[in-house]
Amino acid sequence: MAIFAFVQSKQKLMTNEFLLKGLACASLLGAASVYADNRPNIIYIFTDQQTARAMSCAGNTDVNTPNMDRLAAAGIMFENAYCTAPLSGPSRAAMFTGHRPDEVDMLVNGAPMPDSLQMRTLGSLVKAAGYECAYGGKWHLPLLNVPDDKFGFHQIYPHNDDGLAEACVEYLSKEHTRPFFLVASFDNPHNICEFARSQNLPYGNVDMPDLRNCPGLPANFAKNPYDADVLEQERAANYSVYPSVRWTPEDWRRYRYAYYRLVEKVDREIGKIVDAIDAADLWKNTIVIFSSDHGDGVGAHQWNQKSALYEEVVNVPLIVTLPGRKHAGTVMPQLVSSGVDFFASICDWTGAARPENTAGISFRGLVEGANPQAPHQEYVVTETRFDGSKTRGWMVRTQRYKYVLYDKGRYREQLFDMQADRGETRNLIMEQVYEKVAQQHRDLLAKFMEEHRIRPSRKELHDVPGKVLKQKGTLHN
Repeated sequence: MAIFAFVQSKQKLMTNEFLLKGLACASLLGAASVYADNRPNIIYIFTDQQTARAMSCAGNTDVNTPNMDRLAAAGIMFENAYCTAPLSGPSRAAMFTGHRPDEVDMLVNGAPMPDSLQMRTLGSLVKAAGYECAYGGKWHLPLLNVPDDKFGFHQIYPHNDDGLAEACVEYLSKEHTRPFFLVASFDNPHNICEFARSQNLPYGNVDMPDLRNCPGLPANFAKNPYDADVLEQERAANYSVYPSVRWTPEDWRRYRYAYYRLVEKVDREIGKIVDAIDAADLWKNTIVIFSSDHGDGVGAHQWNQKSALYEEVVNVPLIVTLPGRKHAGTVMPQLVSSGVDFFASICDWTGAARPENTAGISFRGLVEGANPQAPHQEYVVTETRFDGSKTRGWMVRTQRYKYVLYDKGRYREQLFDMQADRGETRNLIMEQVYEKVAQQHRDLLAKFMEEHRIRPSRKELHDVPGKVLKQKGTLHN
């Protein structure tokens, strides 16, 4: 379209002018701006509390998400993307700082961002690389609204799903003389938290139908007999977060109905942005990424909300649509951390200077070449501290297995075969034949804790069964 052609022409003119002015201009925009016309725009759309299977393109017949489906049909969808932490603040900390949340003391909601990171957030780095950076919606690090121009982003809309899409549409309709990085951060389906507490929903209530029109219970509704007992302790101790403790099967069906309607509500908002991308013909030079900060139990194992390391809570959607819709419709099984790997990938695409001590592996090579041999995570770790509690836990996901460890309680170790039992109904820790596999995963977790200086739950006492702290002082207290 004419608007897109104008933008491209303007970018080329600016590049030529930059070359003539030399290093003086480079000090203002950064050397990477020389290549501004060759670098893609990036639009990051993400929701709050959406499990990976809460999309019709993921095979779920209880929900209809035509706009998420449009992105999946035009892009690459990861089946095995995992949040870095299953709680909003810590997950977003990983996305926008590139660090493991516990490593930088951001493992709980409301934790302040360390002063040492405030000038090295993703927005600041991408802006320094010559991009125009805009943010609309929920920030939660720890403020709900991103402070305008503090972390490299210009705030185009506050934390509010009503009107956020329209603000993004207006932003996309403008002429841009530099490549842009736009973040659209929606709150829903997070309103399921208010629904569970029988409260009014922030963006409008959900009308409940006849029970017979509500989804059935999930196949893994029953808890496995060797599930970690600390989870029941958490439910009993925090009624505000887990009002489901005495729910009936009918209550759970209504919960699932409301959850999927909230997903559909945010899908309609996302559709407005996708329509704007179509209208401006931005697909030619724009990467669109869709994800969520963490999932929700959705009644699996009779769990609502987040924090637990159940698959429904930690497995999140991740769709990457490349310029020109390259490799459209591809589904990839590789393991990805949607937090720290996202940070690394944005730095990769924008040419931003990535701090050396950040975690993560860019998934750019995976998606651009649709190459399973490109560098990627051999295993993914998710860490948690329960909302309103001191209970901690860790997940190690390898290509076939998933190992879960909580810091206390009976059956605190879990092991599942993710090819045969993605619903996590059979805890293989209880079977001697899988001891070697379990030990391999314990070793991976112990290595992760040492590398990232993860503090133990008790001073000088390793959380991984059978392990000791190798060097005093390697883990912070």
